[in-house]
Amino acid sequence: MEPPVPDRIEIDSVNKQYQGGVQALHDISLKVGAGRFLVLLGPSGSGKSTLLRCLGGIERPTAGTISIDGSVVASERSYVPPEQRDLAMVFQDFALWPHMTVAENVAFALRRRRTSKSEALSHARAMLERVGLHIHTARYPHELSGGEQQRVALARALVAKPGLMLFDEPLSSLDANLRERLRVEIGTLVREQGATAVYITHDQGEAFALGDEIGVLQSGRLIQHGTPEEIYRTPATPFVARFTGVAGTLQGYVQGPGPAGPGPVTVVVPSTDPDRSLELAGNAMSELRPGEPVRVMLRPTATRICRSGSRPARLRGRILDGAFHGRGYDYAVEIGEGVQLMGVFDRRRFDRGSVVDMFVHQGGTLVFPDDGEREAPSLAADAVVTAADPSALVWSGRLDHRNGHDAVVGAGELREEQ
Repeated sequence: MEPPVPDRIEIDSVNKQYQGGVQALHDISLKVGAGRFLVLLGPSGSGKSTLLRCLGGIERPTAGTISIDGSVVASERSYVPPEQRDLAMVFQDFALWPHMTVAENVAFALRRRRTSKSEALSHARAMLERVGLHIHTARYPHELSGGEQQRVALARALVAKPGLMLFDEPLSSLDANLRERLRVEIGTLVREQGATAVYITHDQGEAFALGDEIGVLQSGRLIQHGTPEEIYRTPATPFVARFTGVAGTLQGYVQGPGPAGPGPVTVVVPSTDPDRSLELAGNAMSELRPGEPVRVMLRPTATRICRSGSRPARLRGRILDGAFHGRGYDYAVEIGEGVQLMGVFDRRRFDRGSVVDMFVHQGGTLVFPDDGEREAPSLAADAVVTAADPSALVWSGRLDHRNGHDAVVGAGELREEQ
């Protein structure tokens, strides 16, 4: 029987503390299989860049071990420099040699491996053709656009065929259309080469589009690690849910008679009128007790404006504004005083002041224990109703456009109104 193939990357209980007592990483542990594309997702200050730099050998962990292909490259007792780790890194600021031509920049990665100059330039030109820059081989970096410079950096990382590729937010300085094109190129070229990749970003759209698996970091801690589907459908914490896109949050309590979850649960969202409370079918992320206070987080994919007068019961509201995105319109909804739902999609254009109804599906309704952090007040008495169908709720409210999150992974099909 053949021995098992070791994980390409194994990070075990890694901590990083800087001078002054700043703890950048707290006991990080994860494994990445060979050929997998891992995206580390988190806001600024979450520790994702520090973790990538420790993996690349630019930083040394304060504690814990990092192994690549079963060999320890960083620990309290040993340290392997970056050039001996069989990896390449693509930086946010491109990091190209200004005095070298495009071809020479790419060939440099091979020259470091003692490849002859003619052979290195030949491979460099072939890789530049792959990224669409074969006509710019004799130019210098300052003669290229930002997108072209990033393509050069990508070609330089790929040409030596490293086993591990690290990406430090390589698309964050580019415009939206160029980011989308280069994102596709990065995913395609890295997978064609069979390399293992670790990519850091604060953009959940990039994370879900690129990653075979995603690690979400918060304040130096790895909060959740799983596939894009797992992260989106079953977020471990309200933070993970918010960071991967929610339309809005409501507070309520679990309906009895017995414990519920993980899985389907009915939540009552109280109003100032106890006779008109709202019953909402959702998905509990953990076991909940009857009467327990909960936070209900709604994915944008769970919301849709529906026809006026259709069943089940709903509420009405007013459109204040909307944003056109080609495929349709995104609206934001304020339900009652201060309760807002962002990114409500509809293909139709509604004028300001129009009265609308809204449908919400259970598939994108996430229920967490209430941690006491209030993001929005309860629904007003004139903005609640008990849904006739426990698997779906339709309501409406005043729409007020904001920059909401776009959904990146489906959380269940919306049921068409009858």
